[in-house]
Amino acid sequence: MLSSIPMNSNKTRFFIALIPPQNIQDYANQVIAELNAHYQTRTSNAPPHITLQPPFLWQQDKVVELESCLQAFAQTRSTISVTLSNFGAFAPRVLFISVDKTPELLSLQAQMMACLENSLGIVDPMSKQRSFTPHLTVASRNLKRNTFRQAWAELQERQIEFSFISDRLTLLIHNGACWQIQAEFSFVKI
Repeated sequence: MLSSIPMNSNKTRFFIALIPPQNIQDYANQVIAELNAHYQTRTSNAPPHITLQPPFLWQQDKVVELESCLQAFAQTRSTISVTLSNFGAFAPRVLFISVDKTPELLSLQAQMMACLENSLGIVDPMSKQRSFTPHLTVASRNLKRNTFRQAWAELQERQIEFSFISDRLTLLIHNGACWQIQAEFSFVKI
């Protein structure tokens, strides 16, 4: 969770994600608003996204190095198809739109994390202990057990499906109040 990352005046929080097209973001934001209205839940203050590298601290004066690493990595990657199907949960705290675990998406995430670790020493200890479950979070804050059960009962009945071609990585930065896009890195192989 973001709150476990200590703030440091020389370092800023970043994370790396796939950002879906606007129509999928609009749908996710609609569900987020609906859950907030009915159950007072929230998510991180970021555009709807699929996290590839969880939040990490990085020195402000080395952002160019981070961006160069991501640019070089993206230039070795092809676009990938991403499918979001129905809803899922990490009981009892997180509700999300499920993302299909394709070999291409799993490979992208694993290779990107290996690149960040080998090139820059960026490691997420929790990711080393559990498998990657791609998802787009719609509720994760202020979610109590009874509220979780009610909201999950409602969401698991819904059938949705979206697909898109992901053609870039997105680096997001926390400005102290919310997450903003810092840079995007296009996949160049087709």
